[in-house]
Amino acid sequence: MTRAKIELGDVTPHNIKQLKKLNTVVFPVSYNDKFYKDVLEAGELAKLAYYNDIVVGAVCCRIDTSDNSRRLYIMTLGCLYPYRRLGIGTLMVEHVLKYVEQDGNFDSIFLHVQVNNEGAIDFYKKFGFEIVETKEHYYKRIEPADAHVLQKTIRQPQYTTLYNGTVPHAKTNGHD
Repeated sequence: MTRAKIELGDVTPHNIKQLKKLNTVVFPVSYNDKFYKDVLEAGELAKLAYYNDIVVGAVCCRIDTSDNSRRLYIMTLGCLYPYRRLGIGTLMVEHVLKYVEQDGNFDSIFLHVQVNNEGAIDFYKKFGFEIVETKEHYYKRIEPADAHVLQKTIRQPQYTTLYNGTVPHAKTNGHD
């Protein structure tokens, strides 16, 4: 038996309709035209996942610069149900982690997950994501409407002073 071929590919004007159809099937919320317009300009931050040349999943991210930090927001990451637990979601998360690592200038990665989606919560926890907040009434027209914010910290915020008010001084070549 030959091994399945799992790979990621770019989102283009030629396959954007496949992404729309996939999102309609996978997610309980719908996305507007602006979402898909932005995805077309996202480059490495938007990928389709292929299983033996069939589109079965996708990941779409954007850079968020609010709250005095630079964070990567995973807008969507999903896979068709029959193709779950085959490593496709892992490949998509690893792509995101590699992008963040190569960029070197992100504070964290975050996403929203419906509070009752234990499978997704457990999946992200395997990659070091933690629930950092719960937003009530985050979703419209679906129940439960609440969402957990899951976050993976990449680097701690830079503080100029320590809690006792002193500033650590840098050593050069191991000598004071």
